[in-house]
Amino acid sequence: MGLIPLLVLVYFDFSCVLRVVREGSRRMKKIEVVIKAERFEALKGIFISKGATGLMLTNIMGFGNQSGFTQQYRGVKTMVQLLPKLKVSVVVKDEVVKPIIDEIHQKLSTDSVGDGKVFVYDVVEVVRIRTGESGEVAL
Repeated sequence: MGLIPLLVLVYFDFSCVLRVVREGSRRMKKIEVVIKAERFEALKGIFISKGATGLMLTNIMGFGNQSGFTQQYRGVKTMVQLLPKLKVSVVVKDEVVKPIIDEIHQKLSTDSVGDGKVFVYDVVEVVRIRTGESGEVAL
């Protein structure tokens, strides 16, 4: 008795998964803004005026191009590298990202080192824990 070759093809269509990821990432973005603490109220006003329904605030320490500063304490010069900053995060619809960034640049820029940075990330999915709603309605 001879062997019969058996060929099994397994096919899985990833296009539906990719479509969900692409559509989800087009609709929502996470904006993280690192700023000096005294600029927070102005930033919060920008987010509220553009329809953000909530934000997250984190106290952070760090340095960038500014690389800290030198101070004198009891006659001893010390280099302070880690500066206190705020990281403000908000998730918004994709269409308001550009207007938010433009207004942040217009209202918060002092044209000096240390003004901060804006980071924008794709958000694939948001789920409201209480109701189970997902997508933009969960914002």
